Amino acid sequence: MTSKPNIVIIMTDQQRADICAREGFPLDTTPFLDSLARQGTWFNHAYTSMPACLPARVSMLTGRYPASAHTKTNHNGEDAYYKTDLVDVLKTQGYHTAMCGKNHSHLTPSRVDYWFELSHGGGWDSKRTEQEVAFDHWLTGLNHRASLVPTPFPLECQGPYRSVSAAENWISSLQGSDQPFFLWLTFAEPHNPYQVPEPYFSMFPPEVVPPNRTNKDALAIKGFKFQWTRHIGEMAFPDYDIQLTRARSNYMGMLRLIDDQIKRFVGFLDEQHLRENTILVFVSDHGDFVGEYGLVRKGPELPEVLARIPYFWTGPGIQVSSQPNQAFVNMVDIMPTLCDALGLEIPAGVQGRSIWPVLTGQAYPKDEFESTFVEQGFGGLHYTADDPYDPHNDGLAPSLGFDELNGWSQSGTMRALIKGTWKLIFDMMGKGQLYNLDEDPVEMNNLYDQPGCEQVRSEMLADMLSWTLRMQDPLPYPRRRYQFKSDPKNYYQPHKK
Repeated sequence: MTSKPNIVIIMTDQQRADICAREGFPLDTTPFLDSLARQGTWFNHAYTSMPACLPARVSMLTGRYPASAHTKTNHNGEDAYYKTDLVDVLKTQGYHTAMCGKNHSHLTPSRVDYWFELSHGGGWDSKRTEQEVAFDHWLTGLNHRASLVPTPFPLECQGPYRSVSAAENWISSLQGSDQPFFLWLTFAEPHNPYQVPEPYFSMFPPEVVPPNRTNKDALAIKGFKFQWTRHIGEMAFPDYDIQLTRARSNYMGMLRLIDDQIKRFVGFLDEQHLRENTILVFVSDHGDFVGEYGLVRKGPELPEVLARIPYFWTGPGIQVSSQPNQAFVNMVDIMPTLCDALGLEIPAGVQGRSIWPVLTGQAYPKDEFESTFVEQGFGGLHYTADDPYDPHNDGLAPSLGFDELNGWSQSGTMRALIKGTWKLIFDMMGKGQLYNLDEDPVEMNNLYDQPGCEQVRSEMLADMLSWTLRMQDPLPYPRRRYQFKSDPKNYYQPHKK
């Protein structure tokens, strides 16, 4: 056993936080993950940095928000701006490093010791079996749709199965090494295309799946960006409503498939006597509408179903609780927390906070974790229905069906502050949205201009301004004379003894 802990980050793509029995969902979609979460510390106020794949993933690896990292869309990976990321830190500490599964970040194969990549169309390496090649071709042919029939290939062709197999083989190859390992085990599922083989296809049939809290009638309230996302979906898929119903069912089957493969992987760690010295982080990059507001996938604005994520930690020194920790945390906190766990300084430019004291029962300023902050948008003005914007040039294409992350849904700049039971969303035009999440979890009743909400609105605006200033990029530091002051754990709130 190495003196330093092994580190495993398991990441899913587009997993809703609330579709699990642990959070009160009526169907038991992820029994093993629910059990695993209770073997450590889990959070029900955890948020992505931005509900889009690449921006969120770069944030996790760099500890920097997308605006500072220069990665505000899925197409800005090569623009990632940072001084030191998690892989840099761990390699200087002698870690073996590997990425198995979906990357979609600034990371490149040359930067880690082992690379096994799969994405939404499967893989493309020359070592695939004939059956895997055939499955990948079938998967690509779905054009990100929901399959209305069970996937006609066995479980062993699925991305989570293949990624777990690659991870296990790599870890086995390290047997006898006295160096610790870091593994980013990252699944492209339950992101679309929504597909799953038996028995998972029939596990959560549409007739037993609970209805959403809203439907497409909500689009009239939610506004243009939500309406446009539905519109381009219907342009791409004339059977949109049928797709939506089956997508919801398949999504839950995909969750159970992922759950089984994580159980398989954690069982492997147990068999190899590795788990007692392994910090394991489970997180998703963002959520999915999964039928809410009559939509699938993601795209417009910052609703809870997209912004809030599943998130827990297990491992040596981490407290065990069956109940969720109430701290408000973010995926940008992962990188600085791991630095703190290893007794290392948090690198320059990192904006996330260490939650290591939260995880291990040490003293910390409670005020620091009373709120969190989420970004959205690539800037400029919001596109509207009146703009001459060709959908085929931006998001509607035969190879994709439709891309919900497009110029309409991602234009402009929005920020969200979540604190207690309240959520404030504010944009660059001065338009505000204020919701009481206990009373209105799907954000249909905007209280921003309502009488009686003046005090909470004022307090939330002040807190958002504070967060906005905190998240201004500190890089580059002053070149001469001035000494940059920061808290060792990146806290801004003083600890009250």
